[in-house]
Amino acid sequence: MYLKDDKRIVLTLDAGGTSFRFSAVRGGVPVVETVTLPSDAGDLGKCLGNIVEGFARVKGRCPEAPVAVSFAFPGPADYPRGIIGDLPNLPGFRGGVALGPMLEDKFSLPVYINNDGDLFTYGEAIAGFLPYVNGLLAAAGSPKRYRNLLGVTLGTGFGAGIVIDGKLLAGDNAIAGEIWLMRNKLDPRTNAEEGVSIRALRRAYAKEAGVAPEDAPDPREVFAIGTSGRQGAAAAAREAFRRLGEVAGDAMAHALTLVDGLAVVGGGISAAWPLFLPALVAELNGRYEAPDGTRFPRLASMACNLEDPESMERFLKGAAREVRVPGSGKTVAYDALRRVGVGVSRLGTSEAVSVGAYAYALQKLDE
Repeated sequence: MYLKDDKRIVLTLDAGGTSFRFSAVRGGVPVVETVTLPSDAGDLGKCLGNIVEGFARVKGRCPEAPVAVSFAFPGPADYPRGIIGDLPNLPGFRGGVALGPMLEDKFSLPVYINNDGDLFTYGEAIAGFLPYVNGLLAAAGSPKRYRNLLGVTLGTGFGAGIVIDGKLLAGDNAIAGEIWLMRNKLDPRTNAEEGVSIRALRRAYAKEAGVAPEDAPDPREVFAIGTSGRQGAAAAAREAFRRLGEVAGDAMAHALTLVDGLAVVGGGISAAWPLFLPALVAELNGRYEAPDGTRFPRLASMACNLEDPESMERFLKGAAREVRVPGSGKTVAYDALRRVGVGVSRLGTSEAVSVGAYAYALQKLDE
């Protein structure tokens, strides 16, 4: 999908708990200035009114008529039908709100709603991490190419999306990729999000530093403490991020066992990758133990940290060679090294979500 060559315009929305940011995208890039309105999260009437007003303002600024509305919105939701369920961070939504049909009636346009983890992954598959890695493989002369992508977002929560052979995997209940509900390796009584989120990081830092959880700094400050010698408990900061990487890696290992593709990390915490990505990849390359004591890799493929030059070199090189075709003088290329690559977003999380929303709308229209 060559987004830059497409002249159609799609209206988009970045929906947060406190504010809504509206835009219009053509060719994968914004064509109007962003319109920001409050969410009025506790008042459904005001909230819906602001959504209509925001899209109306952006539509009025477009150089030509838009063809669709496409955006991410929190769940639970019946995304294919555009019905939003009971939202913790937008408490005005209760009992099922037909947001998509309402917007279709208001603007006479098709409306597509997904969750942010899905659209982040789709954007990275279309124009970010997936083509970036395949481009590096081509430049290195490798026959290897990837078509599948697991995307995870680390922030307030632990989200994920899955793209299989260029198609976004939604699931029959529109809840595929709910990685936050996997078990927390370090505290099996709880789910993975309690080990992979802002609150989890602060809680881990507080425990290691011997301070109250409410006194723990935010992730950016914890990262600074762990990397730049800023005043604070440096060892506690590094251990908090290591624990986050271990839990994330465990959950992603289960997912990659089924997906068998590249993995990209986004979200607000992803900027701190130097402190958690090594532990995450080490967990992917961890080992199981059989009853007789034999140890074997937990993944059928080797995981490579694509932010590490040495690991990237091994990933690109693989184990490519020529093998003979029996009964003839022909040879064919064969790369015997099964491997997956893990790295951080190449677009940035917000841009990836925007690109994903745009590309998803065009895909549905073309179908």
